[in-house]
Amino acid sequence: MLKVNRNDQRPIWQQLLDQAIHNITTGKWQPGELLLPSRELAQLIGVSRSTIQIVYEELFSRGYTITSRRAGTRVSDWTYAPRSSEDVTMQGPIPPELPTLNESIGHLHSWFGNRDNRKIEIDFNPHEPYLDESFTKAWRQSFLQASAEPNLDIWAYGDARGLLALREQIQRYLSLERGIHIDVDQILLTSGAQHSIDLIAQALLSEGDRVSVEDPGFPAAWMAMKYRRMQVDPVPVDEYGLCVDHIHPQTKLVFVTPSHQCAVGVIMSEPRRQQLMHLATHHRYWIVEDDYDSEFRYRGDPLPTIFSQQPQNTLYMMSFSKMVAPGIRLSAIIGPKIAIDRLTQVHELTYRHLPIMEQLTLTHFIERGHFMRHMRRVRNIYRRRHEVMTKAIVASGLGSRFTLSGVETGLHMLLESETSFDEEALTNAALDQGVRVYPLSRYCLESHRKGWILGFAKVDEEQIEEGIHRLAKIVL
Repeated sequence: MLKVNRNDQRPIWQQLLDQAIHNITTGKWQPGELLLPSRELAQLIGVSRSTIQIVYEELFSRGYTITSRRAGTRVSDWTYAPRSSEDVTMQGPIPPELPTLNESIGHLHSWFGNRDNRKIEIDFNPHEPYLDESFTKAWRQSFLQASAEPNLDIWAYGDARGLLALREQIQRYLSLERGIHIDVDQILLTSGAQHSIDLIAQALLSEGDRVSVEDPGFPAAWMAMKYRRMQVDPVPVDEYGLCVDHIHPQTKLVFVTPSHQCAVGVIMSEPRRQQLMHLATHHRYWIVEDDYDSEFRYRGDPLPTIFSQQPQNTLYMMSFSKMVAPGIRLSAIIGPKIAIDRLTQVHELTYRHLPIMEQLTLTHFIERGHFMRHMRRVRNIYRRRHEVMTKAIVASGLGSRFTLSGVETGLHMLLESETSFDEEALTNAALDQGVRVYPLSRYCLESHRKGWILGFAKVDEEQIEEGIHRLAKIVL
Protein backbone atom coordinates (compact mmCIF):
# COMPACT_ATOMS: atom_id res chain seq x y z
CA MET A 1 0.00 0.00 0.00
CA LEU A 2 1.20 3.49 -0.83
CA LYS A 3 1.55 5.90 2.09
CA VAL A 4 1.64 9.66 2.51
CA ASN A 5 4.18 11.28 4.81
CA ARG A 6 2.79 14.66 5.85
CA ASN A 7 6.25 15.75 7.08
CA ASP A 8 7.83 15.15 3.67
CA GLN A 9 8.58 18.37 1.77
CA ARG A 10 7.85 16.74 -1.57
CA PRO A 11 4.38 17.04 -3.16
CA ILE A 12 2.06 14.14 -2.29
CA TRP A 13 1.85 12.95 -5.89
CA GLN A 14 5.67 12.84 -6.06
CA GLN A 15 5.84 10.74 -2.88
CA LEU A 16 3.30 8.26 -4.22
CA LEU A 17 4.95 8.13 -7.64
CA ASP A 18 8.37 7.38 -6.15
CA GLN A 19 6.88 4.57 -4.05
CA ALA A 20 5.05 3.10 -7.04
CA ILE A 21 8.18 3.15 -9.22
CA HIS A 22 10.14 1.50 -6.40
CA ASN A 23 7.49 -1.25 -6.10
CA ILE A 24 7.63 -1.91 -9.85
CA THR A 25 11.41 -1.84 -10.26
CA THR A 26 12.02 -4.09 -7.27
CA GLY A 27 9.42 -6.64 -8.43
CA LYS A 28 7.00 -6.05 -5.59
CA TRP A 29 4.42 -5.25 -8.27
CA GLN A 30 4.83 -7.93 -10.92
CA PRO A 31 4.38 -7.38 -14.69
CA GLY A 32 0.70 -7.73 -15.56
CA GLU A 33 -0.49 -6.97 -12.04
CA LEU A 34 -3.69 -4.92 -12.01
CA LEU A 35 -3.57 -1.65 -10.09
CA LEU A 36 -6.54 -0.45 -8.07
CA PRO A 37 -8.87 2.00 -9.80
CA SER A 38 -7.89 5.57 -9.07
CA ARG A 39 -11.08 6.36 -7.12
CA GLU A 40 -10.70 3.30 -4.87
CA LEU A 41 -6.95 3.88 -4.24
CA ALA A 42 -7.59 7.54 -3.42
CA GLN A 43 -10.14 6.57 -0.75
CA LEU A 44 -7.77 4.00 0.79
CA ILE A 45 -4.85 6.45 1.04
CA GLY A 46 -6.92 9.48 1.93
CA VAL A 47 -6.03 11.74 -0.97
CA SER A 48 -7.95 13.25 -3.86
CA ARG A 49 -8.65 11.19 -6.95
CA SER A 50 -6.88 13.80 -9.10
CA THR A 51 -3.66 13.12 -7.16
CA ILE A 52 -3.85 9.41 -8.01
CA GLN A 53 -4.65 10.23 -11.61
CA ILE A 54 -1.47 12.30 -11.83
CA VAL A 55 0.52 9.33 -10.46
CA TYR A 56 -1.06 6.90 -12.93
CA GLU A 57 -0.49 9.28 -15.85
CA GLU A 58 3.17 9.62 -14.93
CA LEU A 59 3.60 5.84 -14.64
CA PHE A 60 2.01 5.39 -18.04
CA SER A 61 4.04 8.15 -19.74
CA ARG A 62 7.28 6.65 -18.42
CA GLY A 63 6.36 3.15 -19.63
CA TYR A 64 5.88 1.51 -16.24
CA THR A 65 2.21 0.70 -16.89
CA ILE A 66 -0.21 -0.02 -19.71
CA THR A 67 -3.86 0.94 -19.64
CA SER A 68 -7.12 0.20 -21.42
CA ARG A 69 -10.81 0.76 -20.70
CA ARG A 70 -11.60 -2.93 -20.31
CA ALA A 71 -8.42 -4.18 -18.62
CA GLY A 72 -7.71 -1.15 -16.41
CA THR A 73 -4.16 -0.14 -15.48
CA ARG A 74 -1.58 -2.91 -15.26
CA VAL A 75 2.17 -3.07 -14.66
CA SER A 76 3.88 -3.34 -18.03
CA ASP A 77 6.41 -6.00 -18.94
CA TRP A 78 9.08 -3.32 -18.95
CA THR A 79 11.97 -5.13 -17.31
CA TYR A 80 15.21 -6.24 -18.97
CA ALA A 81 16.71 -9.34 -17.42
CA PRO A 82 20.47 -9.91 -17.94
CA ARG A 83 21.67 -13.43 -18.60
CA SER A 84 22.97 -13.74 -15.08
CA SER A 85 23.47 -11.58 -12.04
CA GLU A 86 27.20 -11.67 -12.71
CA ASP A 87 26.67 -9.57 -15.84
CA VAL A 88 25.29 -6.67 -13.83
CA THR A 89 27.91 -4.19 -12.66
CA MET A 90 27.70 -0.71 -11.21
CA GLN A 91 30.61 0.61 -13.27
CA GLY A 92 30.21 2.79 -16.33
CA PRO A 93 32.21 2.75 -19.58
CA ILE A 94 35.96 3.28 -19.32
CA PRO A 95 37.33 6.15 -21.44
CA PRO A 96 40.05 5.11 -23.88
CA GLU A 97 43.70 5.73 -23.12
CA LEU A 98 44.82 9.03 -24.66
CA PRO A 99 48.52 9.33 -23.86
CA THR A 100 48.98 12.25 -26.28
CA LEU A 101 46.21 14.17 -24.53
CA ASN A 102 47.57 13.51 -21.03
CA GLU A 103 51.09 14.45 -22.08
CA SER A 104 49.90 17.65 -23.77
CA ILE A 105 47.78 18.78 -20.83
CA GLY A 106 50.72 18.22 -18.49
CA HIS A 107 52.97 20.26 -20.78
CA LEU A 108 50.33 22.98 -21.06
CA HIS A 109 50.08 23.34 -17.29
CA SER A 110 53.86 23.42 -17.03
CA TRP A 111 54.09 26.03 -19.78
CA PHE A 112 51.66 28.35 -18.03
CA GLY A 113 53.66 28.01 -14.84
CA ASN A 114 53.43 25.38 -12.14
CA ARG A 115 51.24 26.37 -9.24
CA ASP A 116 52.57 25.45 -5.81
CA ASN A 117 52.17 26.54 -2.22
CA ARG A 118 55.05 28.97 -2.28
CA LYS A 119 54.07 32.62 -1.97
CA ILE A 120 54.66 34.45 -5.25
CA GLU A 121 55.20 38.17 -4.87
CA ILE A 122 56.45 38.95 -8.39
CA ASP A 123 55.19 36.99 -11.41
CA PHE A 124 56.90 37.71 -14.73
CA ASN A 125 53.93 36.22 -16.58
CA PRO A 126 54.44 36.42 -20.38
CA HIS A 127 50.93 35.20 -21.24
CA GLU A 128 48.59 37.88 -19.87
CA PRO A 129 48.18 41.61 -20.58
CA TYR A 130 47.71 44.55 -18.24
CA LEU A 131 44.16 45.28 -17.09
CA ASP A 132 42.88 48.04 -14.84
CA GLU A 133 39.68 49.67 -13.62
CA SER A 134 39.53 51.90 -16.71
CA PHE A 135 39.22 48.78 -18.85
CA THR A 136 36.59 47.12 -16.66
CA LYS A 137 34.53 50.33 -16.55
CA ALA A 138 34.58 50.68 -20.34
CA TRP A 139 33.84 46.99 -20.85
CA ARG A 140 30.93 47.19 -18.42
CA GLN A 141 29.47 50.11 -20.39
CA SER A 142 29.77 48.15 -23.62
CA PHE A 143 28.22 45.09 -22.01
CA LEU A 144 25.21 47.09 -20.81
CA GLN A 145 24.78 48.62 -24.26
CA ALA A 146 25.00 45.18 -25.85
CA SER A 147 22.47 43.81 -23.36
CA ALA A 148 20.01 46.52 -24.38
CA GLU A 149 20.16 45.54 -28.05
CA PRO A 150 16.49 45.64 -29.22
CA ASN A 151 16.92 43.34 -32.23
CA LEU A 152 15.76 39.94 -31.00
CA ASP A 153 17.04 38.22 -34.15
CA ILE A 154 20.58 38.35 -32.77
CA TRP A 155 19.61 35.70 -30.21
CA ALA A 156 18.83 33.17 -32.94
CA TYR A 157 21.41 30.87 -34.52
CA GLY A 158 23.89 33.13 -36.25
CA ASP A 159 26.56 33.09 -38.92
CA ALA A 160 29.24 30.50 -38.24
CA ARG A 161 31.81 33.08 -39.35
CA GLY A 162 30.81 35.29 -36.43
CA LEU A 163 28.79 38.45 -35.89
CA LEU A 164 28.92 40.54 -39.07
CA ALA A 165 29.20 43.85 -37.21
CA LEU A 166 32.25 42.61 -35.30
CA ARG A 167 33.90 41.25 -38.43
CA GLU A 168 33.36 44.64 -40.07
CA GLN A 169 35.13 46.34 -37.16
CA ILE A 170 38.02 43.85 -37.43
CA GLN A 171 38.18 44.42 -41.19
CA ARG A 172 38.48 48.17 -40.61
CA TYR A 173 41.12 47.76 -37.89
CA LEU A 174 43.27 45.45 -40.02
CA SER A 175 43.11 47.83 -42.96
CA LEU A 176 44.07 50.92 -40.94
CA GLU A 177 46.54 49.41 -38.47
CA ARG A 178 48.08 46.37 -40.18
CA GLY A 179 47.82 47.10 -43.90
CA ILE A 180 45.64 44.04 -44.49
CA HIS A 181 42.87 44.71 -46.99
CA ILE A 182 40.28 41.95 -47.19
CA ASP A 183 36.59 41.23 -47.65
CA VAL A 184 34.58 40.66 -44.51
CA ASP A 185 33.90 37.04 -45.57
CA GLN A 186 37.63 36.35 -45.27
CA ILE A 187 37.33 36.63 -41.48
CA LEU A 188 36.31 33.73 -39.22
CA LEU A 189 35.88 34.40 -35.51
CA THR A 190 37.13 31.75 -33.07
CA SER A 191 37.51 31.39 -29.32
CA GLY A 192 41.30 31.68 -29.11
CA ALA A 193 44.53 30.63 -30.77
CA GLN A 194 44.19 26.98 -29.76
CA HIS A 195 40.69 26.84 -31.20
CA SER A 196 42.00 28.41 -34.43
CA ILE A 197 44.83 25.90 -34.74
CA ASP A 198 42.51 22.98 -34.06
CA LEU A 199 40.10 24.18 -36.75
CA ILE A 200 42.94 24.51 -39.23
CA ALA A 201 44.12 20.98 -38.47
CA GLN A 202 40.61 19.57 -38.97
CA ALA A 203 39.72 21.54 -42.09
CA LEU A 204 42.92 21.89 -44.10
CA LEU A 205 45.04 18.87 -43.13
CA SER A 206 44.70 15.09 -43.18
CA GLU A 207 45.77 12.72 -40.45
CA GLY A 208 49.49 12.01 -40.71
CA ASP A 209 50.37 15.19 -42.65
CA ARG A 210 53.69 16.82 -41.87
CA VAL A 211 53.56 20.22 -40.17
CA SER A 212 56.51 22.41 -39.24
CA VAL A 213 56.65 24.44 -36.03
CA GLU A 214 59.19 26.77 -34.48
CA ASP A 215 61.46 25.23 -31.87
CA PRO A 216 61.47 26.95 -29.39
CA GLY A 217 57.96 28.14 -30.15
CA PHE A 218 54.30 28.16 -29.21
CA PRO A 219 53.62 24.88 -27.37
CA ALA A 220 49.86 24.95 -27.97
CA ALA A 221 50.51 24.83 -31.72
CA TRP A 222 52.34 21.52 -31.75
CA MET A 223 50.17 20.09 -28.96
CA ALA A 224 47.01 20.64 -31.01
CA MET A 225 48.65 19.25 -34.14
CA LYS A 226 49.94 16.17 -32.35
CA TYR A 227 46.54 15.53 -30.82
CA ARG A 228 45.06 15.66 -34.33
CA ARG A 229 47.66 13.01 -35.28
CA MET A 230 49.86 15.18 -37.47
CA GLN A 231 53.56 14.49 -37.89
CA VAL A 232 55.16 17.48 -36.21
CA ASP A 233 58.63 18.56 -37.39
CA PRO A 234 60.48 21.01 -35.11
CA VAL A 235 62.35 23.73 -37.01
CA PRO A 236 65.14 25.61 -35.19
CA VAL A 237 65.08 29.36 -34.62
CA ASP A 238 68.14 31.62 -34.70
CA GLU A 239 68.72 35.36 -34.45
CA TYR A 240 66.98 35.84 -37.83
CA GLY A 241 63.88 33.82 -36.97
CA LEU A 242 62.72 30.49 -38.35
CA CYS A 243 65.50 28.56 -40.14
CA VAL A 244 63.59 28.08 -43.38
CA ASP A 245 66.25 25.75 -44.83
CA HIS A 246 65.25 23.13 -42.23
CA ILE A 247 61.62 22.92 -43.35
CA HIS A 248 60.84 19.48 -44.78
CA PRO A 249 59.87 19.75 -48.48
CA GLN A 250 56.82 17.55 -47.90
CA THR A 251 55.37 19.71 -45.13
CA LYS A 252 51.76 20.77 -45.54
CA LEU A 253 51.84 23.66 -43.09
CA VAL A 254 54.35 25.94 -41.37
CA PHE A 255 53.40 27.69 -38.13
CA VAL A 256 55.40 30.86 -37.57
CA THR A 257 55.42 33.97 -35.35
CA PRO A 258 57.47 36.33 -37.56
CA SER A 259 56.80 39.72 -35.96
CA HIS A 260 57.88 38.65 -32.47
CA GLN A 261 58.97 35.04 -32.16
CA CYS A 262 56.87 33.40 -29.48
CA ALA A 263 59.73 32.30 -27.22
CA VAL A 264 63.01 33.86 -28.34
CA GLY A 265 61.40 37.18 -29.26
CA VAL A 266 63.42 37.83 -32.43
CA ILE A 267 61.96 39.38 -35.56
CA MET A 268 62.06 37.25 -38.70
CA SER A 269 64.39 38.92 -41.17
CA GLU A 270 63.14 40.02 -44.58
CA PRO A 271 65.34 37.52 -46.50
CA ARG A 272 63.89 34.68 -44.39
CA ARG A 273 60.37 35.94 -45.02
CA GLN A 274 60.98 36.03 -48.75
CA GLN A 275 62.52 32.56 -48.66
CA LEU A 276 59.56 31.19 -46.68
CA MET A 277 57.02 32.70 -49.06
CA HIS A 278 58.90 31.41 -52.11
CA LEU A 279 59.07 27.86 -50.75
CA ALA A 280 55.42 27.96 -49.69
CA THR A 281 54.45 28.84 -53.24
CA HIS A 282 56.78 26.24 -54.77
CA HIS A 283 55.75 23.36 -52.46
CA ARG A 284 52.15 24.59 -52.03
CA TYR A 285 51.94 24.52 -48.26
CA TRP A 286 50.07 26.75 -45.83
CA ILE A 287 51.78 29.43 -43.78
CA VAL A 288 50.01 30.05 -40.46
CA GLU A 289 51.12 33.48 -39.27
CA ASP A 290 50.40 34.07 -35.58
CA ASP A 291 50.52 37.83 -35.02
CA TYR A 292 49.79 37.62 -31.32
CA ASP A 293 51.44 40.77 -29.92
CA SER A 294 52.96 42.75 -32.78
CA GLU A 295 50.77 45.77 -31.95
CA PHE A 296 53.19 46.50 -29.11
CA ARG A 297 56.34 47.65 -30.87
CA TYR A 298 58.84 49.98 -29.22
CA ARG A 299 60.93 50.97 -32.22
CA GLY A 300 58.98 52.23 -35.21
CA ASP A 301 55.67 51.01 -36.56
CA PRO A 302 54.38 47.43 -36.52
CA LEU A 303 56.05 45.28 -39.15
CA PRO A 304 54.24 44.30 -42.36
CA THR A 305 52.60 40.91 -42.26
CA ILE A 306 53.39 37.92 -44.42
CA PHE A 307 49.69 37.76 -45.25
CA SER A 308 49.74 41.26 -46.76
CA GLN A 309 52.56 40.12 -49.08
CA GLN A 310 51.30 36.63 -49.90
CA PRO A 311 47.60 36.23 -49.10
CA GLN A 312 46.89 33.23 -51.34
CA ASN A 313 48.37 30.59 -49.02
CA THR A 314 48.74 32.42 -45.68
CA LEU A 315 46.36 32.13 -42.75
CA TYR A 316 46.72 35.12 -40.45
CA MET A 317 45.81 34.62 -36.79
CA MET A 318 44.97 37.59 -34.61
CA SER A 319 43.75 37.46 -31.03
CA PHE A 320 42.20 39.85 -28.55
CA SER A 321 43.83 37.92 -25.69
CA LYS A 322 46.85 40.24 -25.60
CA MET A 323 45.11 43.35 -26.94
CA VAL A 324 42.15 43.17 -24.55
CA ALA A 325 41.91 40.14 -22.21
CA PRO A 326 42.25 36.35 -22.53
CA GLY A 327 38.99 35.84 -20.69
CA ILE A 328 36.79 37.15 -23.50
CA ARG A 329 37.97 34.22 -25.70
CA LEU A 330 37.74 35.98 -29.04
CA SER A 331 40.18 35.76 -31.91
CA ALA A 332 40.07 35.52 -35.68
CA ILE A 333 41.51 33.68 -38.65
CA ILE A 334 42.01 35.71 -41.82
CA GLY A 335 42.78 33.95 -45.06
CA PRO A 336 41.91 33.27 -48.69
CA LYS A 337 38.18 32.77 -49.18
CA ILE A 338 38.53 29.12 -50.22
CA ALA A 339 40.25 28.30 -46.92
CA ILE A 340 37.90 30.39 -44.76
CA ASP A 341 34.90 28.74 -46.42
CA ARG A 342 36.24 25.30 -45.49
CA LEU A 343 37.12 26.39 -41.96
CA THR A 344 33.64 27.85 -41.56
CA GLN A 345 32.04 24.55 -42.59
CA VAL A 346 33.98 22.65 -39.93
CA HIS A 347 33.27 25.35 -37.37
CA GLU A 348 29.55 25.21 -38.13
CA LEU A 349 29.53 21.43 -37.81
CA THR A 350 31.51 21.16 -34.57
CA TYR A 351 30.85 24.44 -32.77
CA ARG A 352 28.00 26.18 -34.63
CA HIS A 353 29.03 29.73 -33.71
CA LEU A 354 30.48 31.72 -30.82
CA PRO A 355 28.36 33.07 -27.93
CA ILE A 356 26.66 36.27 -29.04
CA MET A 357 27.07 38.45 -25.94
CA GLU A 358 30.87 38.55 -26.03
CA GLN A 359 30.76 39.40 -29.73
CA LEU A 360 28.20 42.17 -29.21
CA THR A 361 30.13 43.60 -26.28
CA LEU A 362 33.41 43.68 -28.19
CA THR A 363 31.63 45.29 -31.15
CA HIS A 364 30.33 48.10 -28.93
CA PHE A 365 33.74 48.33 -27.23
CA ILE A 366 35.40 49.00 -30.60
CA GLU A 367 32.63 51.17 -32.09
CA ARG A 368 32.56 53.53 -29.10
CA GLY A 369 36.32 54.08 -29.28
CA HIS A 370 37.10 52.22 -26.04
CA PHE A 371 39.36 49.76 -27.82
CA MET A 372 41.73 52.31 -29.35
CA ARG A 373 41.82 54.34 -26.13
CA HIS A 374 42.67 51.15 -24.23
CA MET A 375 45.40 50.32 -26.75
CA ARG A 376 46.97 53.78 -26.49
CA ARG A 377 46.92 53.61 -22.69
CA VAL A 378 48.48 50.16 -22.40
CA ARG A 379 51.08 50.89 -25.07
CA ASN A 380 52.37 53.73 -22.91
CA ILE A 381 52.36 51.49 -19.85
CA TYR A 382 54.19 48.70 -21.69
CA ARG A 383 56.74 51.11 -23.10
CA ARG A 384 57.62 52.33 -19.59
CA ARG A 385 57.81 48.81 -18.17
CA HIS A 386 59.83 47.59 -21.14
CA GLU A 387 62.34 50.39 -20.58
CA VAL A 388 62.52 49.75 -16.82
CA MET A 389 63.09 46.03 -17.31
CA THR A 390 65.77 46.55 -19.95
CA LYS A 391 67.67 49.02 -17.74
CA ALA A 392 67.26 46.82 -14.65
CA ILE A 393 68.72 43.79 -16.45
CA VAL A 394 71.72 45.80 -17.64
CA ALA A 395 72.28 47.44 -14.25
CA SER A 396 71.96 44.14 -12.34
CA GLY A 397 74.80 42.49 -14.23
CA LEU A 398 72.56 39.72 -15.57
CA GLY A 399 73.78 40.67 -19.03
CA SER A 400 77.13 39.06 -18.18
CA ARG A 401 75.43 35.69 -17.63
CA PHE A 402 72.59 35.89 -20.16
CA THR A 403 72.01 37.08 -23.70
CA LEU A 404 69.09 39.48 -23.84
CA SER A 405 66.76 39.26 -26.87
CA GLY A 406 63.24 40.13 -27.90
CA VAL A 407 63.44 43.76 -26.82
CA GLU A 408 61.87 45.52 -29.82
CA THR A 409 58.32 44.16 -29.75
CA GLY A 410 55.81 42.37 -27.56
CA LEU A 411 55.19 41.80 -23.88
CA HIS A 412 58.14 39.60 -22.95
CA MET A 413 61.88 39.32 -23.44
CA LEU A 414 64.32 36.43 -23.18
CA LEU A 415 67.33 35.97 -20.96
CA GLU A 416 69.14 33.13 -22.73
CA SER A 417 71.92 31.19 -21.05
CA GLU A 418 74.42 28.51 -21.94
CA THR A 419 73.03 24.97 -22.26
CA SER A 420 74.86 24.06 -19.04
CA PHE A 421 72.58 26.45 -17.12
CA ASP A 422 70.72 24.54 -14.37
CA GLU A 423 67.38 25.97 -15.41
CA GLU A 424 65.17 23.87 -13.13
CA ALA A 425 67.19 24.42 -9.96
CA LEU A 426 67.52 28.17 -10.43
CA THR A 427 63.84 28.51 -11.39
CA ASN A 428 62.94 26.81 -8.11
CA ALA A 429 65.39 29.05 -6.28
CA ALA A 430 63.62 32.07 -7.76
CA LEU A 431 60.28 30.67 -6.58
CA ASP A 432 61.73 30.36 -3.09
CA GLN A 433 62.49 34.07 -3.28
CA GLY A 434 58.90 34.85 -4.33
CA VAL A 435 59.69 35.36 -8.02
CA ARG A 436 58.13 33.30 -10.81
CA VAL A 437 60.01 33.08 -14.10
CA TYR A 438 59.23 30.96 -17.15
CA PRO A 439 61.92 28.53 -18.35
CA LEU A 440 62.74 28.55 -22.06
CA SER A 441 62.89 24.75 -22.10
CA ARG A 442 59.11 24.59 -21.68
CA TYR A 443 58.79 26.23 -25.10
CA CYS A 444 61.11 23.66 -26.69
CA LEU A 445 60.18 20.53 -28.59
CA GLU A 446 63.63 19.11 -29.30
CA SER A 447 65.82 22.16 -28.79
CA HIS A 448 68.14 22.19 -25.75
CA ARG A 449 68.20 25.98 -25.39
CA LYS A 450 67.98 27.29 -21.84
CA GLY A 451 67.05 30.55 -20.20
CA TRP A 452 64.18 32.53 -18.74
CA ILE A 453 61.27 34.21 -20.49
CA LEU A 454 60.22 37.32 -18.59
CA GLY A 455 56.91 39.05 -19.18
CA PHE A 456 56.43 42.59 -17.96
CA ALA A 457 52.81 43.45 -18.86
CA LYS A 458 51.34 42.62 -15.43
CA VAL A 459 54.32 43.72 -13.29
CA ASP A 460 54.62 47.36 -12.23
CA GLU A 461 57.90 49.24 -12.44
CA GLU A 462 58.85 48.86 -8.79
CA GLN A 463 58.19 45.12 -8.86
CA ILE A 464 60.22 44.76 -12.07
CA GLU A 465 63.29 46.34 -10.45
CA GLU A 466 62.89 44.26 -7.28
CA GLY A 467 62.31 41.04 -9.24
CA ILE A 468 65.40 41.55 -11.41
CA HIS A 469 67.42 42.38 -8.30
CA ARG A 470 66.36 39.09 -6.66
CA LEU A 471 67.16 37.10 -9.81
CA ALA A 472 70.61 38.66 -9.97
CA LYS A 473 71.30 37.67 -6.35
CA ILE A 474 70.35 34.06 -7.17
CA VAL A 475 72.35 33.73 -10.38
CA LEU A 476 75.45 35.92 -9.94
